[in-house]
Amino acid sequence: MYFAALLARTEDGWEASDMELDDVESLSDLIDLARSAAVDDDTVVALIEQEDAWFGVVRVDGEEDPRYFVSNAAAAARSSYGSMLTKELLGSDEEDDELDELDLDGTEDGEEDAIAAYTDEDSDEDGERGTGSEPAPAGPLGDPRLLDDLGVTNKQLMTLDGDALSEIAESLGATEVLEAVR
Repeated sequence: MYFAALLARTEDGWEASDMELDDVESLSDLIDLARSAAVDDDTVVALIEQEDAWFGVVRVDGEEDPRYFVSNAAAAARSSYGSMLTKELLGSDEEDDELDELDLDGTEDGEEDAIAAYTDEDSDEDGERGTGSEPAPAGPLGDPRLLDDLGVTNKQLMTLDGDALSEIAESLGATEVLEAVR
């Protein structure tokens, strides 16, 4: 189960709104949603968590490039919304995904090729076959300093667990508004 909220900074503090993830099909949708919540192109922080498995933070400042952080990239990569973030952070884009879907060795989809049998070098620590793209690390990924100027140090962000979003909101001074949408 996911929880997601947008925190938009205003002159009077933070405003929170819950984020309907049903309408978010891509990272671009998430960024557009965050920008639409901005007041006078000020900072918006999108917070997403999946049942204590991982949390993600997306920071949007006006038209600047968004910044991202994921607490546990390996766990996030296994979920639909987390995989959007990890793909962005690992540099995987849709063009790469389309290439991964093509069988450039001439075999048909689903066809096993004895030559393509993988070796131990092609598998990760869990014995799973690699996809050719960089695997998501079993730990934090992204910019741990994205909230430094807002009162959440990179050290704090890197060590959060449990109810991380509440701790982030507390450091931002947005506990009440976040709890109102929870």
